[in-house]
Amino acid sequence: MRRIIGRILALAAAVLLLTSCGSTQELQDGYYTAQAAKFSHGWKEYITIMVKGGAIVSVEYNAENASGFIKSWDNAYMQNMLHSNGTYPNEYTRNYAGQLLENQGKGEIDAISGASSSWGSFQKLAAAVLEQARKGDSSIVQVDTSH
Repeated sequence: MRRIIGRILALAAAVLLLTSCGSTQELQDGYYTAQAAKFSHGWKEYITIMVKGGAIVSVEYNAENASGFIKSWDNAYMQNMLHSNGTYPNEYTRNYAGQLLENQGKGEIDAISGASSSWGSFQKLAAAVLEQARKGDSSIVQVDTSH
C-alpha cells in the first residue's frame, strides 16, 4: 500500500512539475517592444521592456505622434485630460508600467478610472511584448489595439 501511495504522489508531483514548466516559459534577456499597428486619435502606443536574468527590470509604456513627440510630455493634452477624465498620460502610463514590472507579467493589471481605453491597449501590448520576450525575439511586434 505504501508503494502505491508513494508512486501516486511521485506521479502527481511529476505531472505538476511538467505542467508548470510548460505553461510559463522563462523570459529571455534583452529589450522587447510591442507597438500599436495604427495611430489612434493621433497617437501610437507602445511598450518596451528590458529583461535581465529572466526578470523584467524596466518597463516603458507611452505613445508617440507621427513626429515622434511623446504623449506624456504634452502639457496641453495633460491639462485637458486631467480636467475631463481625472487622470493624464504621465500618471496612468507609469501606473500600468509599474504594475507590469511588479507582477512580472503574471498578474492582472488594474484599470485606472479615466484611462480605460489605454488600459485595453496596454493589455494587448503587454501580452504581445511578453510573448516576444519568451521567444527571445527582439523585433518590434505590431499589435491591433482597436477596441
